[in-house]
Amino acid sequence: AISAQAALRGNRGSALASTASKMVVAPRVAPFLVRRLVGPSAFTAHALVAVGTRAASTSSSSKVVASADEAIADLKDGATICVGGFGLCGIPENLLHAVRRKGVKNLTAVSNNAGVDDAGLGLLLQSKQIKRMISSYVGENKLFEEQYLSGALEVELTPQGTLAERLRAGGAGIPAFFTPTAHGTIIHEGKNVIKYGPGGAKSGEVEIMSEPRESREFNGKGYIMEKAITGDFALVKAWKADERGNLVWKGTARNFNPDCARAGKICIAEVEEIVPVGSLSPEEIHLPGIYVQRVIKGDSYEKRIEKRTVSSGSGEIKTDPRRELIARRAAMDLTDGMYVNLGIGLPTLVSNFTKPGIRIELQSENGLLGIGPYPMEADVDPDLINAGKETITMIPGSSTFSSADSFAMIRGGHVDMTILGAMEVAANGDLANWIIPGKMVKGMGGAMDLVSSDSRVLVVMEHTAKGGKHKLKQSCGLPLTGARVVNRCITELGVFDFVTTGPEVPPTLIEIAPDTTLDAVKAATGFEFKVAENLKTMLA
Repeated sequence: AISAQAALRGNRGSALASTASKMVVAPRVAPFLVRRLVGPSAFTAHALVAVGTRAASTSSSSKVVASADEAIADLKDGATICVGGFGLCGIPENLLHAVRRKGVKNLTAVSNNAGVDDAGLGLLLQSKQIKRMISSYVGENKLFEEQYLSGALEVELTPQGTLAERLRAGGAGIPAFFTPTAHGTIIHEGKNVIKYGPGGAKSGEVEIMSEPRESREFNGKGYIMEKAITGDFALVKAWKADERGNLVWKGTARNFNPDCARAGKICIAEVEEIVPVGSLSPEEIHLPGIYVQRVIKGDSYEKRIEKRTVSSGSGEIKTDPRRELIARRAAMDLTDGMYVNLGIGLPTLVSNFTKPGIRIELQSENGLLGIGPYPMEADVDPDLINAGKETITMIPGSSTFSSADSFAMIRGGHVDMTILGAMEVAANGDLANWIIPGKMVKGMGGAMDLVSSDSRVLVVMEHTAKGGKHKLKQSCGLPLTGARVVNRCITELGVFDFVTTGPEVPPTLIEIAPDTTLDAVKAATGFEFKVAENLKTMLA
């Protein structure tokens, strides 16, 4: 601050120089001060000291906090926390460790998933600090599944795109919205178990069921109403921040982080680097600091990779011949310029068999358009994964974005084709692929959003389950992912087309595998089907 004595002694040159240095910090104060310095001699030391105090308070408005423990000091039992990340990519590692050390209980955690057993939110499941999870995917977290099926944990499974939009809406002050996702499923009907009784799923006792969703029809299509989510705290991870909380992300580590940040009443961001205000250009800021209340620099980062997938460099694809047949046939449905979403597992093989001259762009739900091949070992980046949590690369023209933006593309019909697997497909095009009630809980992830959009839905799967049990059935016995959504199903035995509008009619077998017979296909299929007049051979 300027010395009042120096100003009164007439040292206006040095005083003005000092004042100029303060103009960036306090633009509305500095002109007043300059006028006084060059104005009447009635200017007083008291007035100058007061102005200096205001300038100092403005310049000290940093949001940087010394440690993760200090940042979450006011987190209390029973709080709702919105936690960024996708799998282990982009998770606030240091903040989650601090929450565990603090020992707060009965938390409601809103996050796409819960990491793995011993990392991410899995740590808080271990310490039994979480009462309820609001998530889209259980995935490979055995502890998550075990606590849910045993009745120890409340789990509100929510479609991934719906979850992202509920967070985005909460941060935007929108109390609810209508979406086609999950219409006609147990999410719509309120028949999903949130908490089992003390005996767990085996006892069949249910303590808490989900609530039915209000439904309406718009332009001839069914929609359900979903309520927004807000949290007491948002715990997010970014790559870089300035002292005012403006955030920048790297690769696919953005995912749910901006959506969670907006939904939190108090947002705490942990970052790898903090830079002075003005170091970031306005164009490179992904989330304005208005959404962020506290910033910490993480002490260290493990950045564990769930599925380290690397390229051998040879370009050779080694897979089971039956799976290769399915993937090669599916690739024939891809045309130049398509935007395509590939589910995890078998669908990921499809892009390896596109025809020469065909360029497609792969969209990943976790916030990437333009997925490249698996990286060489030296190029593995933990901040760059696909929706299957595999390490990947990007291609020229790729772009990254938040989970809410990703599902806006999907829900808005901008993705041309969705290719995914299935547990069951019904004769009318119903699809089931996310849960076996009371036994296996993987979660729906983004599948419900994908199949309810206007994209073409292509199912790739092995024709039968273990023991030869039918997967192509007259009607699905498992909870639906979507009603009448499958356009085509490709198996190692043949290709079926489905009618998804109007009166229900049997599917049509349009192609048959080269090493099978029509009788064999009929025996392995649980529904009656028509046979195309010009029945072709797959890949012929």
